[in-house]
Amino acid sequence: MDTQEIENNQTEPTIGEMVANDYRKAEVFKRFGIDFCCGGKELLDKTCNKRGIDLAEVKQALNELDEIPQVSHDYHNWELDVLSDYITEKHHKYVNQALPLLDEFSTKVAKVHGNSHPELIEIDSLYRAIANELPIHMDKEESILFPYIRQMAMAKRNNELLAPSPFGTIRNPINMMEMEHDSAGGNMQAIRELSNGYNPPEEACNTYRVLYGKLQEFENDLHQHIHLENNILFPKSINLEEELLR
Repeated sequence: MDTQEIENNQTEPTIGEMVANDYRKAEVFKRFGIDFCCGGKELLDKTCNKRGIDLAEVKQALNELDEIPQVSHDYHNWELDVLSDYITEKHHKYVNQALPLLDEFSTKVAKVHGNSHPELIEIDSLYRAIANELPIHMDKEESILFPYIRQMAMAKRNNELLAPSPFGTIRNPINMMEMEHDSAGGNMQAIRELSNGYNPPEEACNTYRVLYGKLQEFENDLHQHIHLENNILFPKSINLEEELLR
């Protein structure tokens, strides 16, 4: 059996699938610096090997979670129109509310402290790229992709034929959304590294500290946001479209 056949027949869950089945595992992956949203399609052992992370230690932390009853949202079994509405109301709304304060504080901190801490200028540049792209990205989801997902969910429930989409297969907009997720996720990872894990220097003023705290909060929300789409909503939507068109 060649390498491709082994990969096609592998039964080990990906990192994203592990989090989709138990979101608490996201906290374990975050603790070890493992990307579970944009990197969710990778296998755990390969990621640990690539990043020099102790696989046994990660597995032990995951196994400890398995012994504790899970009490959380069962996103994996939600109807797809319900899940897309939830993403819009929770995560898209959060982004729109968080950006104005981040805009103000990122500009101010980079201007005041950028000479002594040049990484702040780079952080501001990376943040600006996210702030410029993410609202456009969310608008495309809300106006094009999510309405089609709702249309599919309704067709499934009502046993109706699926009307043609304006973009061909749903894989086309999903591929674009995932590329844009990778861009935003990569910029946030760079911000995390530049900010020393969102740890400000001892002499940092309150605005400096609030900026780092808010950026960390923003990254945490973005991780869950992208995870729900990349690892649950999108693959299930692809499967549903294939089912309805058969």
